[in-house]
Amino acid sequence: MASVYIPVQNSEEEVRVALDQLPKDASDILDILKAEQAPLDLWLIIAREYFKQGKLEQFRQILEEGSSPEIDEYYADVRYERIAILNALGAYYSYLGKIETKQREKEEHFILATQYYNKASRIDMHEPSTWVGKGQLLLAKGEVEQASAAFKIVLDGDRDNVPALLGQACVEFNRVRYSDSLELYKRVLKVYPNCPAAVRLGIGLCRYKLGQFEKARQAFQRVLQLDPENVEALVAQAIMDLNTHEATGIRKGMEKMQKAFEIYPYCAMALNYLANHFFFTGQHFVVEQLTETALAVSNHGPTKSHSYYNLARSYHSKGDYEKAGLYYMASVKEVNKPNEFVFPYYGLGQVQLKLGDFKSALANFEKVLEVNPDNSETLKVLGHIYVQLGQTEKAQEFMRKATKIDPRDAQAFLDLGELLISSDPVAALESLKTARTLLKKGGQETPIEVLNNLGVLHFERGEFEVGAVSQEYFGSLYAVVLAQQTFREALGDGIWLAFIDGKENPPPVDASASNLQYKDLHLFQHLEKEGRVVDLPWNKVTTLFNMARLLEQLHNTETASILYRLILFKYPDYIDAYLRLAAIAKARNNLQLSIELVNDAMKVNQKCPKALSMLGDLELKNDDWVKAKETLRAASEATEGKDSYDTLSLGNWNYFAAVRNEKRNPKLEATHLEKAKELYTKVLAQHSANLYAANGAGVVFAEKGHFDVSKDIFTQVQEAASGSIFVQMPDVWINLAHVYFAQGNFALAVKMYQNCLRKFFYNTDSQILLYLARTNYEAEQWQDCKKTLLRAIHLAPSNYALRFDAGVVMQKFSALTLQKEKRTADEVRLTVSELGNAVRVFKQLSASAASNLHFYGFDEKKIDTHVEYCKHLLEAARVHLKNAEHEEQKNRHKQEALRQMALAEEARRKAEEQRKFQLERRVREDELKQVRQQEEHFERIKEQWKSSTSGSKRRDRSEIDDEEGGNSEKRRRKGGKRRKKDKHSRSRYEAEDVEAEMMDDQEELEDENAKMNYGEPAAQINDQDDYAAEENARDPLAAAGLEDSGAEDEVAPESAANRRSRAWSESDDDEQLDRQPEPGEIRENYADMPGSDRVKLDEEGAINDDD
Repeated sequence: MASVYIPVQNSEEEVRVALDQLPKDASDILDILKAEQAPLDLWLIIAREYFKQGKLEQFRQILEEGSSPEIDEYYADVRYERIAILNALGAYYSYLGKIETKQREKEEHFILATQYYNKASRIDMHEPSTWVGKGQLLLAKGEVEQASAAFKIVLDGDRDNVPALLGQACVEFNRVRYSDSLELYKRVLKVYPNCPAAVRLGIGLCRYKLGQFEKARQAFQRVLQLDPENVEALVAQAIMDLNTHEATGIRKGMEKMQKAFEIYPYCAMALNYLANHFFFTGQHFVVEQLTETALAVSNHGPTKSHSYYNLARSYHSKGDYEKAGLYYMASVKEVNKPNEFVFPYYGLGQVQLKLGDFKSALANFEKVLEVNPDNSETLKVLGHIYVQLGQTEKAQEFMRKATKIDPRDAQAFLDLGELLISSDPVAALESLKTARTLLKKGGQETPIEVLNNLGVLHFERGEFEVGAVSQEYFGSLYAVVLAQQTFREALGDGIWLAFIDGKENPPPVDASASNLQYKDLHLFQHLEKEGRVVDLPWNKVTTLFNMARLLEQLHNTETASILYRLILFKYPDYIDAYLRLAAIAKARNNLQLSIELVNDAMKVNQKCPKALSMLGDLELKNDDWVKAKETLRAASEATEGKDSYDTLSLGNWNYFAAVRNEKRNPKLEATHLEKAKELYTKVLAQHSANLYAANGAGVVFAEKGHFDVSKDIFTQVQEAASGSIFVQMPDVWINLAHVYFAQGNFALAVKMYQNCLRKFFYNTDSQILLYLARTNYEAEQWQDCKKTLLRAIHLAPSNYALRFDAGVVMQKFSALTLQKEKRTADEVRLTVSELGNAVRVFKQLSASAASNLHFYGFDEKKIDTHVEYCKHLLEAARVHLKNAEHEEQKNRHKQEALRQMALAEEARRKAEEQRKFQLERRVREDELKQVRQQEEHFERIKEQWKSSTSGSKRRDRSEIDDEEGGNSEKRRRKGGKRRKKDKHSRSRYEAEDVEAEMMDDQEELEDENAKMNYGEPAAQINDQDDYAAEENARDPLAAAGLEDSGAEDEVAPESAANRRSRAWSESDDDEQLDRQPEPGEIRENYADMPGSDRVKLDEEGAINDDD
């Protein structure tokens, strides 16, 4: 039994104090210590023992008395013990501040700790234990950098100070520098091998953070070897076993957690993990007990956050969203940043979403997304929140991102498809198809709701285009087939397949009872009597209804009505089935039956807005204006004015009331139009994209004569409607055509009516044909008007008004034709034919509809007047026809004579052209013949010139100059030779002249060709030929050495005509000399012998005598 001995002052006796039997009241011990002036180390020993026994108040009381001013004054020379007491108090208050949850008390504890450490520093500012205590205080306050500075002060003086090393290791661990922390822990082991097991616990935590799990497990095992009841090591090993996510590891981990709990039932971390385990086993009561205990024993923020999270999750799973939200909020407050522990943010967002607090939920899920930006679940939740907040574009963005992150998440594609249905049906269809494929690959069954949506999208994609003979038609038809297949897949097997496939036909209905067949349910009762199973699961009702709508759109109304009645047979309160049957009866113009079916729907719900709106529309068509107004008002009140369709219906009622064919009151008409405009504007204020309200507003402006404004409105509505496959508005096309008609722009009106007929009605609407005929009538396009009316009569043969209009058109055309000053016989014949047809039409109307003329709005006297007028015109037309035929005969003879004259003139012209052609051909042939002769003559002369010039090339000019100085005999002999030479040169001159003449002739031909071809290349070629001829003339002189370098510069170019005349004259002279040489001429030549060489140069080189 441990004891301490307090020496008695002035005596050798001692007071023995058993440490395990310390008094509860510390005052007794304090009195002894003070009275005996016991050493301060005994004060520390007794205080520490109180602390170990958990008697913190006694511990504090002794240490505070030991640090009082009286004690300081008495023990002024004792420094170490005084510092130790002050440091112990500082450490105590540091611990209290660390575990305190209330911020105010926490700060007070830290202030007291700081005061004690500062007091200790004043005694000895270099004491290492004081700096270590200050470092621990700063670390508890979260001032990591200042704590590190305090520990380094100690380590700078003693690098092996174990407390400082442990403190610095904690600093590095908090800095996430796990390697540095590990090195410091290792250093502690080297310095102090027998250190407590907790040091190795720090090594294991560093190894775990560094991912060295095996070494971490070894460190924790070593801790347990040294201290088998070390709870922290057991919990750490248990966490590592749980993180293996294997059954064996989870079992071992829970066993270790249970052992740690048995050793120390107040370990908060063990309690949290046990609570997490029991949460998944559904033992919520145990979860709540464990977490409450953990909250009571722990003051660590992250640990308490886990405890609150477990408690909140337990209440959340039980459906207690209020408590769950409170505990989630408490868990969030215990963490500084979401990345420390993000799960409570997710849970809090879920609870807020459940309670309808979308903005708060959005903020929490966005924090989760900051920590985990690629979490698809968070992205999907954010997408749903943005949908609830009306921000569909952001919702689509998050959903698309979720599908990109996890392309195998079928639910993400389903959510995206449902989100895109209203804005982008094509993309929605692709998303749902992808989801369906993923579900099939995963072996999951596609939900009926998904198949139903797929069928609806296929149906809407192909509904409005079927009938156009184009590639779009086949694509739309294929979409309709896909819709049928999808609906059939969703419906599966059932009695409905027999009706859809035509295997089960309803019994024949008498004509008298045909009006009641849409209300007959005996068919299904008869099938049940036969033992057939007539069943319809509730989750297939919507799909069967959509299948019936598809069949109705494909004009298979009989089968569609059977399916609607099957729905009513099993579910009599299904109002939409009644309304669709009423719509089918309305399409067959059976307004009374349609009204009865709507009334049956209203028996289920008298305030059904859709039923009231449809009933008001039927009453309006039935000319029951008062009831229609009351019904439409009731429909608007049923929706509290929020349903734009009811407001729009009231606007239509006011418009029709203003333009009724009865007696019009201008003031009342203006009132109704203004009210209609007000209602249309109200709808547009609520829904700016409502095309029907905009169309109605345009109609009101047109009725008031503001055609430009109405045309702009109709054009915008038309563009908006054309850009959507879900909106089909033929009315706006018709209204726009009406505006063009009212403005007198008949061409555009005709085009608009024709486009509307082709696009929406496949050219089969008699009313629009009547509008088109009226436009043709006003444009005085009589034949087009008659053809259009005949088409309308073909479509509606019982409409006698169309026949009357056709007769009026033929009458008008005939009257105007006869009023023309100039008319052809064909026009008059057509007039006679049209008048005959008009007479027949009017007589037919008078005969076949005599008893019902007033029903169709005809006046018998008016028809008779038309008949008489047409007969009168017919008689006048026959006279005009006779005169026109006579005139036509005269014109025909005159035209025949003119035609014969024209033929004769044409024949003369062709003969003249033939003669000119023959003459030109002869001229060309003669020219070609002459050219060939000249070429042959040129070739002969060229040969002669070659033979005559071969001898002259042997002599050079030096020999001739030497011979001039000889005797006269030699000179006479040479003169005779020169005469021969002159003769040869003359023949050469002749050849050159002939060649020049041929070249000139060729130039003339080329000039003519150039004039014919309107070009210049021929002239360029002739210039080149002239240049070549001149060069050929100079070549012999150059060969003889007689070419003068200045000849080209001094001699002017000779014209082609001069060359030709000179060549012919010289050739004639040569011919005379050849025939009869004269002696006188020869003597004359001899007399001129001294200048013969110069003359020769003048002839050959074209050098002047002056030179």
